[in-house]
This record gives sequence, structure tokens and C-alpha cells, in this order.
Amino acid sequence: MKISEIKELLSADVLCGEEMLEEDFCSAFGSDMMSDVLAFVNDQAVLLTGLCNLQVVRTANMMDMRCIVFVRAKKPTDDIVELAKESGIAVLATDKTMYVSCGILYSNGLRNEAVNN
Repeated sequence: MKISEIKELLSADVLCGEEMLEEDFCSAFGSDMMSDVLAFVNDQAVLLTGLCNLQVVRTANMMDMRCIVFVRAKKPTDDIVELAKESGIAVLATDKTMYVSCGILYSNGLRNEAVNN
């Protein structure tokens, strides 16, 4: 699924990473606990979270995640967005809850399957 599709499906704003909108991703992980991200992420490229701090970007970068979606109307500060830009991570923000966001993405095909080229 492309970031542009995620943006549309979640009615999200793109805060950085506009140049990445056509990149394809095949998996996602939703959590507000970065310890869970570190323990359970296995090749997920999109992180959905309501936790809004610099550690989110650092964790996503460490786990090679290329897109962060902030849920529940959380708006990251400028320093969070700047660190994401420097790390090559797209940042989106949606008003939808984590549960609804994950459900929408899953029901529209983001199911941790290999991307067909």
C-alpha cells in the first residue's frame, strides 16, 4: 500500500515525507508502547501510534520503519517532524483512533504480505 493510499484512507495530513507518497509498504504495527515496537516488530514499515515524542522517531528509525502515522488527533512538535525528516521517515497525522485506523488499513489490504512488483 502506498503512503498516498494511507493518507486518503485515514483522511490524514502529511507533515513530512511528501516525496515518499508513492512508496509501497506491505505491513504495519500499531502501539503506544515503544518497548512493544522493539520486541515485536518484524519488517513492519508503517508505525501507528498515539505516543507523541522524539522516542517514537528514534524507535521507528532503529527498526527501519519508513512511515509514522500519529492517531487520535495527536500533532507532533516541530522537533519531532524535523527528526523524522532527517531520518527519512514520512509522518502523517489522523483524527481517527488507533483501532479504527488499523482496521481501515487491514480491511483495505495492508496485511503484512509481500509487495507484488
